[in-house]
Amino acid sequence: MTEATRTASLERSTSESQIRLSLNLDGTGASSIETGVPFFDHMLTAFARHSLTDLEVHAVGDTHIDVHHTVEDTGILLGQALLAALGEKRGISRYGDALVPLDEALAQAVVDISGRPYLVHSGEPAGFEFHLIGGHYTGSMVRHFFEALTLNARLTVHLRLIEGRDPHHIAEAEFKAFARAFRQAKSLDPLITGVPSTKGAL
Repeated sequence: MTEATRTASLERSTSESQIRLSLNLDGTGASSIETGVPFFDHMLTAFARHSLTDLEVHAVGDTHIDVHHTVEDTGILLGQALLAALGEKRGISRYGDALVPLDEALAQAVVDISGRPYLVHSGEPAGFEFHLIGGHYTGSMVRHFFEALTLNARLTVHLRLIEGRDPHHIAEAEFKAFARAFRQAKSLDPLITGVPSTKGAL
């Protein structure tokens, strides 16, 4: 990683998944995603596009058992890559806030690149966590993914579903809201010199 390019490339291999991931925080939103979990590929593609982060993810996991390991392990590696690419966080805006609709669904995300991992996630309707989206991706994976990402990227994230009925729309609105808020937070502000914290470090 260099401060000039804000890029990172990482690999993670366990008995449950093997993942290669690279990203560029100052990209255009281009992506190449292959996780073996089609709906998750769709969500990661949306994250890349709406956060203007170039992203490549290639994962092979034990999806014949469940998609859980692949989704969670990808969240872990993506979080680690975001942390590495952000570097010392000099000149970043630090905070981002977004409201994103998708038909009847409306989600809000607030991101603080704080160095303190914390996730507040609320508003999903009862039973959403059990619904199979696309026949393979349970709604519970949305929270699992964001827990893994925020912990490993050391972000503070408030993610709230305000309205929503269709499970696909709910998940996609949440991913896009996070992406748009993260896009603001990671952006470089020419008025900020050094690290945007009174502590001098994030």
